[in-house]
Amino acid sequence: MQKLHDALERVGKVVLGKDEQIRLAVACMLARGHLLIEDLPGMGKTTLAHALSRIFSLDYQRVQFTSDMLPADILGVSVFDPESRRFELRKGPVFTQLLLADEINRATPKTQSALLEAMEEGQVTQDGESRPLPEPFFVVATQNPLDQGGTFPLPESQLDRFLMRISLGYPAPEAEMALLRAGDLRERALDMTPALTVAELMALMAEVEQVHASDDLLDYLQRLLEHSRGCGWFAAGLSPRAGLGVLRAARAWALLDKRKYVIPEDIQAVLKPVCEHRLQSAAGGAAGGSASRLLEAVPVVL
Repeated sequence: MQKLHDALERVGKVVLGKDEQIRLAVACMLARGHLLIEDLPGMGKTTLAHALSRIFSLDYQRVQFTSDMLPADILGVSVFDPESRRFELRKGPVFTQLLLADEINRATPKTQSALLEAMEEGQVTQDGESRPLPEPFFVVATQNPLDQGGTFPLPESQLDRFLMRISLGYPAPEAEMALLRAGDLRERALDMTPALTVAELMALMAEVEQVHASDDLLDYLQRLLEHSRGCGWFAAGLSPRAGLGVLRAARAWALLDKRKYVIPEDIQAVLKPVCEHRLQSAAGGAAGGSASRLLEAVPVVL
């Protein structure tokens, strides 16, 4: 666990003033989830992805999504080999451990959907053959605000594949002063030495699954889910998959606090990043602030 907390501190030295977002990103990975980072350009999204790949010893590929990109640019393409007289797959960048899908909403829905099977099943099917992806496999996707030109909104099925959505936002004045003194920190992120091996990371992921959640705690979570469906605030309430995602993320959050059991504060800490991208207001549009409303409406009774 000490190595894990050292890793958090070291990432915090290249993504300045964003300790909570870094912790959420690491909790997302420990929970075997994929991460969506939505923000304006230049906020450090790519630097965070670089730092996570380096600190956890993960193979890394970056794909810049554009409107003319095709699914084969991500998954790979079958090429005929005249010597063997058969088609062979030239693997695309998805065959890695951490894939940075940069500006994912600049690609068309057809290209966005190429990641659906990879994110859900950990495999890619081409020409009738399924090929497993490396373990662990994480997608860290960045997304520009939808009011910017040249963007295609992610469909609900794609959004649901992301365990969390976070935003970095502008740095605090003191953090920005430190950044101005230090200069561009992207190169420092690329030069980071690993803090944990892949085997140690996977052991922590397995440990997350053993973190205990009591029946009373599960009842609290279920009441939150049920209230989202019956309150009338949203076009549709949270799904069972969303509830399982909250529980996985809360277990990871508890482990980061060096606990083997989940408490209500863990659920409260992860509810917004896990749920708000899955909810739409009944009046249309994003349901901003919905997590806070749910937490205020549903009391903790243990």
